[in-house]
Amino acid sequence: MWQLEGKKFSFVLCLGISMISLSVLYFRIKTQPDPKLLKTSRFRLVSSKCTAFLPATEEGVEWYHHDWQVESYVLNSGLQCSDLIRELHFITSPLSQEEEDYPLAFIVTIHKDLELFVRLLRAIYMPQNIYCIHVDSKATREYKAAVQRLVSCFQNVFLSSHSETVTYAGFSRLQADLNCMQDLVKSKVRWKKVVNLCGQDFPVKSNRELVQYMQSKLWRDRNMTPGVKQPASMWHRTHLQHIEIKGSHVALKGHKKAPPPHNLQVYFGTAYYALTRAFVDFVLKSQIARELLQWSKDTFSPDEHYWVTLNHIKDAPGSYIDGGWEGEIRAIKWRDQEGRKHNGCKGHYVRDICVYGTEDVQWIINLNSMFANKFESRTYPEALDCLELWHRNKVLSQATVPRDSSWLLVTQRKSSHSNSSYLTSSAET
Repeated sequence: MWQLEGKKFSFVLCLGISMISLSVLYFRIKTQPDPKLLKTSRFRLVSSKCTAFLPATEEGVEWYHHDWQVESYVLNSGLQCSDLIRELHFITSPLSQEEEDYPLAFIVTIHKDLELFVRLLRAIYMPQNIYCIHVDSKATREYKAAVQRLVSCFQNVFLSSHSETVTYAGFSRLQADLNCMQDLVKSKVRWKKVVNLCGQDFPVKSNRELVQYMQSKLWRDRNMTPGVKQPASMWHRTHLQHIEIKGSHVALKGHKKAPPPHNLQVYFGTAYYALTRAFVDFVLKSQIARELLQWSKDTFSPDEHYWVTLNHIKDAPGSYIDGGWEGEIRAIKWRDQEGRKHNGCKGHYVRDICVYGTEDVQWIINLNSMFANKFESRTYPEALDCLELWHRNKVLSQATVPRDSSWLLVTQRKSSHSNSSYLTSSAET
């Protein structure tokens, strides 16, 4: 009798567990985005703040976004790569012979804001280029999986073979770029120059304009590493030893450092660059570059002196000894330059750098640098929207090949106050 009751209890328990498991599975399936639903274009009215950056429309016609839920597409594992690329409006063909003949390499270091990364990659992506994506080791597992999902859909986009736990102002930030360089030199793509970006950047120049700028008389055979001789106010960065607290911060140890190898003059500049392939080979192989790298490991923010110092070595390929701050690398609003070089940050400052608001976009466009920094997709979404729409409009207007309709980010549609039928967009957007 007891055995029979025990068997009944076991059966009921197993049945209950099975029902719970099936319920959980059913719930997950029901709550997962429907691939077919995602493939259906969703339209959202373009903000009036952004229409100023688009071609004028006739009376009664308004601009509408094709879609806006970028993260949903990447997170939806049910979509095939071909659908994902089309629904996210990636450009799938070189837009001119000029660009096809001058492929670029990009290093992108990221750790958060999936939405912004996807839109950044979409803006800079061209099939003839090559892209190394460095995902910070401390990024969440879900974030890493989403990036891997997107990257796997492109033959010319890959994850860095080694990931660093990047610390602000630490050597790890410099090492992340070097890891990607090691991978890029092995690529079959014969890229001409490499540009580095972070996850809060967004392009201002089109790919064609980048190619033209880098092939201009001034930069054709030169590296772009804006900077000057290290001012006295920055000596503590390289004259005193520092220690990187992994994933946290860089602390001052206080001990005086030995002078730089080969009696090099240390320069101070930006962490961002455009480097020739020959210079990258020099960085990875030359003894002097390796010794400077070793010496830089206990300095503060070594990426702000390493590249520019090497580029002032006369025998370095593509060196530009008299370059100074030349090079339209980044549009940045620094707090201490307010009132002199810009009219103030319309968003807010983080570490004395402006996170752009919508009213900053026109200033960015007027400056016409290669890229702008920095953006946050959730804090000021319209700032990103406006610059993205303006940029894609410019990119497609410069194309010398027929445009695919999937490359359009917006379309014209009669306003809700008139006939609701869609119009064929003739604008370069």
